[in-house]
Amino acid sequence: MNILITGVAGFIGSHLADQLIAQGHQIIGVDNLFTGSLENIKHLQNNANFKFVEHDIVEPLFLESATDTKHLKIDQIYNLACPASPIHYQNNAVHTIKANTLGVINILGLARRHGAVILQASTSEVYGDPLEHPQTEEYRGNVNPIGPRACYDEGKRVAETLCFDYHRMHGLKIKVARIFNTYGPKMSFNDGRVVSNFIVQALKNEPITIYGQGEQTRSFCFVIDLVAGLIKLMNSSEEITGPINLGNPEEFTVKQLAEKVIKLTQSSSELVYNDLPIDDPQKRCPNITKAKKILNWQPEIDLERGLKLTVEEFKNRL
Repeated sequence: MNILITGVAGFIGSHLADQLIAQGHQIIGVDNLFTGSLENIKHLQNNANFKFVEHDIVEPLFLESATDTKHLKIDQIYNLACPASPIHYQNNAVHTIKANTLGVINILGLARRHGAVILQASTSEVYGDPLEHPQTEEYRGNVNPIGPRACYDEGKRVAETLCFDYHRMHGLKIKVARIFNTYGPKMSFNDGRVVSNFIVQALKNEPITIYGQGEQTRSFCFVIDLVAGLIKLMNSSEEITGPINLGNPEEFTVKQLAEKVIKLTQSSSELVYNDLPIDDPQKRCPNITKAKKILNWQPEIDLERGLKLTVEEFKNRL
């Protein structure tokens, strides 16, 4: 199949491209390189099954001209194009909103022109600081629409709305995945995410920064598991639209994560505590009953093993 991945040079997008190419598909990767890195896809540059297009989805994308192909037919689209960590999506909040509105409209239009199935990468952030725990897909969330995280939280909520409106109005084949905290090799060192922050600080024997008392919880899904879930959702039967939670239901406090990282890296780092950021969720854990039942998917790599693999890759890059 011909498959388009937006955000292909990002952490998740590059792993997804690797897996789909290994399955024999032709991949067109799109990225504006705002947070993505060419380092993540440099090993694919000479692969005959991979074509890279530098483009910002906020602007309309016409693949025929971008790829010098007159009769290109796209079968599937994975829309992963959006900064996904607070430090990046708050850096230019208006552009983040544009990526989730104008950008999503552009990609939905592209999918409609090609008759392609589109998978929208949504997020657990649509649940905000949840009053339901663990979070099911039926929970409508507790999001601050005017806070500093709203450009991403509300942006992704609107992106979901747009997908379902195109589905209802135009019969577009859609899939919506709500992705929970994902980690693994190729994560950016400076993305502000808790796993990458802790590993880098630990490997450098620097103080590990914890916000609040570290009692807030997260669930961490290894990237290879997540990619498997995305592919299963994309290739599920047409009536399955989602949204479907994809994440690891094992729950840890942020402090527990820090202690695991220190132990694995044999670091001399000490824990230091700062004030909590505004609207930082206190609980985050997916109910993946639907993913298990509908997709026959659940994570296979536990946090201990996933962290070991991630730490080794970080060591090599550092």
